[in-house]
Amino acid sequence: MKVPSMQSRAVLYVAYPLLPVTEASCGGAEQVLLTLERALSRRGWATTTAACSGSQTAGAVYTTGPAGNGSLAAADWHEARHTQKIIELVSVRETIGRGFELLHDHSCSFFNQAAHVDVSVLATLHLPRSFYPESFFVRRPKNLYFNCVSKSQAKHFADVPQMVGAVPNGIQLDRFSLETRKQDYLLWLGRICHEKGAHLALDAAEEAGTPIIMAGQIYPFSYHQQYFEREIVPRLQRMGSKARFIESPNLADKIALLRGARAVVIPSLAEETSSLVAMEAAACGTPVIAFKRGALPEVVDDGETGVLVNNQEEMARAVACVHRINPRTCHAHAQKNFPAARMADGYEALYQRVSRKKHQQQSERIAA
Repeated sequence: MKVPSMQSRAVLYVAYPLLPVTEASCGGAEQVLLTLERALSRRGWATTTAACSGSQTAGAVYTTGPAGNGSLAAADWHEARHTQKIIELVSVRETIGRGFELLHDHSCSFFNQAAHVDVSVLATLHLPRSFYPESFFVRRPKNLYFNCVSKSQAKHFADVPQMVGAVPNGIQLDRFSLETRKQDYLLWLGRICHEKGAHLALDAAEEAGTPIIMAGQIYPFSYHQQYFEREIVPRLQRMGSKARFIESPNLADKIALLRGARAVVIPSLAEETSSLVAMEAAACGTPVIAFKRGALPEVVDDGETGVLVNNQEEMARAVACVHRINPRTCHAHAQKNFPAARMADGYEALYQRVSRKKHQQQSERIAA
């Protein structure tokens, strides 16, 4: 059978409805979407991103509403509006003869509405299996396909129908240059919430007697803000000058922090499906000390680009030996394993696979 080409090369990316997609995005799904969208835009794809106001991409942005403000009721309203406007956009584009070849969902939820759009939907599962309602994977429409972002994550979704593969995340390597001269501080970087273990990072640094910089974003959700006030503020106060908090660093500041750190610590309490922070650290020549959970062993080469540990106490002890990790080894590992171009290649292959399945289904309907 001849493989059909993706003639329109028009793809609609669907972002998380509450937060803008920009270079300053803290969420991994937003960062992956932006990196992929830019790579495929450069390759000639006509990209449109459905996202809240304030989003900035290489291609077109279809604004679905304002960013979220934190209340659960408002979040439900935002998501409903986001969904409605995407369904309308797909319908209008099809009506005027400018339909999308594919809808690529990075929102972690829109794919549950796939039956309401007349286009193939590829949903990238950025989260651990336990974060999704099981109803999301029951009786799925034929136009819906899934992919994972790591081998370890894929094992947990092996029973899900219409799974088309795993594409490891990648980063824009040219932004993260090698720095061999490290300063005496640990770095925790990310989204400030309980499952990311920021409080454990502070505890490990205090136990190791090493200064720590905590840099990240507090999302405008009450449970994130409560976690910060309950678990982070008292630790920062107790540690005094040994701990510094930088809220929502811009890209330049983030890169400078990554390049200068003695090590990046990742004490995640969730089964991480990937780790962009660990990839970025390696690209800067900075070792990672991480809990041995989820896909982190796929990203961190234990003993070569970092140290994998089981708990906070082991993390504190690892600080004393992390100087043995060669920054050049970290950088070379990142250059080989985390290029955005390889991620783009993987998704183009999945788009082709989904297109092939779509044409097969159309042929079967005509034959019937």
